[in-house]
Amino acid sequence: MSQTRVKIEDAIGMVLAHDITEIRRGEFKGAAFRKGHRIRESDICRLQRLGKNHLYVLRIEKGYLHEDDAAVALADAFCGEGVTWRDEPREGKISLLAARDGLFQVDVEALSGINMLGEVMCATRHTNSLVKQHDTVAGVRAIPLVIRSEIVDRAVGLSAPEGILKVKPLRNARAGIVITGSEVYSGLVKDQFEPILRRKMTQVGSEVMGVVFTPDDAGYIEREIRNLLSNGADLLLVTGGMSVDPDDVTRQAILQAGANEFLYGAPVLPGAMFMASYIGDIPVLGIPACGLYHETTIFDLVLPRVLAGERLTRKDLAEFGHGGLCLHCTECRYPVCPFGKGH
Repeated sequence: MSQTRVKIEDAIGMVLAHDITEIRRGEFKGAAFRKGHRIRESDICRLQRLGKNHLYVLRIEKGYLHEDDAAVALADAFCGEGVTWRDEPREGKISLLAARDGLFQVDVEALSGINMLGEVMCATRHTNSLVKQHDTVAGVRAIPLVIRSEIVDRAVGLSAPEGILKVKPLRNARAGIVITGSEVYSGLVKDQFEPILRRKMTQVGSEVMGVVFTPDDAGYIEREIRNLLSNGADLLLVTGGMSVDPDDVTRQAILQAGANEFLYGAPVLPGAMFMASYIGDIPVLGIPACGLYHETTIFDLVLPRVLAGERLTRKDLAEFGHGGLCLHCTECRYPVCPFGKGH
């Protein structure tokens, strides 16, 4: 890289080697153009008004890239399905945006490898965050003004062909809710689960197609599960009966209804007695009593991932342990908090 003095009309497309100061008495004093700015034809008139007839520009040698060109290469490589960018790079930096509503996910291992290179960087939101279209989800930057092409190529190479960032759309589920408990079924206790679950389903763009109440009877619960499925439910939420008391028969009923890949217990507080399973391809989520008393539980972590098409495994639940401790703040600010942000 070297500096060369050229006429301003010959500098279009070249890179400034220094700041150019502008002073407007009583109004402004500062940089009109910063070092590293790539001269455009539209800049010429302003440069002339600033009294510039010649400029010192950088000549970028073979094997190197200007920071803005590097940033474009990084952004193009890192953006996967549902992630985009639109604004021109500024000082080697580009913001990456959600192209749609959905679940933002990061290839964390690839991201770490890229950031280990040292001359490029990418900072993101936490993986598995819910985002809205146009939200900023990440930022990429080339750190030096002129960067070795080799480093950029290595960063691009660490990104899979489909990118390291994506936003998966959430499907619009038709949820059937089974609320178990003889005390609720008999009317001795007023149910509080239904309004909570309806609200949470609405928040993610889904609907509740039916709600049934059952006593603590495995056969009864099984029949109601089958009825909801036959009526078109493509997601089942089952509440109560998830602990280890002898009359907690909900898990047994779900198994009798044909559940497979049965997962019980999760390293999340609140939500340790959570259950996840499938009847065919239809997810069945068992929500313990903590869902009544806490604004945010494991259900809020799992639901978006299920609606994004993920089939939960024991490993998925195990990974919730890092970050899975709710701090029970006086005012719940989830998702702007550490809960569920370990992975």
